[in-house]
Amino acid sequence: MRTPRAAYPLTWRVMDGLERIAAALWPASFQRGLPYLMLMPAVVLVGLLVLGLFQIGDTSLRTLDTNTFLMSEDYTLANYRRVLTENFFATVAGRSLMGAVIVTAVTLLFAFPYAYLMVRTSSPALRKFLLVALFLPFFIGQVVRAYGWLIILGNQGMVNEALGLVGVPPMRLLYNYPAVLFGLVQYMLPFAVLMLAPALTAIPGELEAAAASLGAGWVRTFRHVVLPLSRPGLIGAGLVVVTLSLTDFAIPAILGGGTQDFIANAIYDQFFRTSDQGLGATLSLMLVAVGSIVVGLVFLLFGAGTLAMAEARK
Repeated sequence: MRTPRAAYPLTWRVMDGLERIAAALWPASFQRGLPYLMLMPAVVLVGLLVLGLFQIGDTSLRTLDTNTFLMSEDYTLANYRRVLTENFFATVAGRSLMGAVIVTAVTLLFAFPYAYLMVRTSSPALRKFLLVALFLPFFIGQVVRAYGWLIILGNQGMVNEALGLVGVPPMRLLYNYPAVLFGLVQYMLPFAVLMLAPALTAIPGELEAAAASLGAGWVRTFRHVVLPLSRPGLIGAGLVVVTLSLTDFAIPAILGGGTQDFIANAIYDQFFRTSDQGLGATLSLMLVAVGSIVVGLVFLLFGAGTLAMAEARK
């Protein structure tokens, strides 16, 4: 029986019309090209990034004329020689690499038990609390959090005031390397937990129960069951933390006070303070190269991390 026209809603008619238009513009014979069409935005974004890198590479081969403050027309490797030979850039690069490694190790050390408790706890209230505490920093922002640590750790801050109550003189807790590392660990912790939680969730709880039933203590169960199966999550979290730490700008600038610059801070100074775009572009490419080498070494030594979760389950 044919449906009365009055019973057919107007919105349904609009949808039918849109379907006919879509069928006319995109025939069924084009269905094979749909995945490629959906991939186009990502291809465009990557293509723009590649074009930008080519432009940066071209700029890195030009030097700044200090008389006219214009870039030279001739190509030269002078900027690369400066980066590789001057002690300042070697110090900044070493500080950045060492800081990224330390921050990654400490962050994973704190993030693993947090993620494990969040995944394995039987208390819904505790799980909700841990989730809220995990996501709350994302709503505050990195710069605001860094300035918050200025208030807490400053010479007249809450920590020094509390120490003064017990007779301890004020301590310099800011504008040094440990302060930068502390701020980076606090900033990176939620990212590491978010990367570890899916890997720990994928580990069946029955495996730990089976190990316990066979006489294995908690330490042996953790060492021989939980830790090996969570390796993809650890690798993925480590990659995220090390790359973000290596390229961070705000925390070294704020908590370091200009004395503990990372590579990103040196790049900013060359572009916006000395106007030496050639040297800034060279540092940018060096940062990309160092980050790529670090990620490549991790892939070579440990695998692809969470990208291999399906393989790890097999």
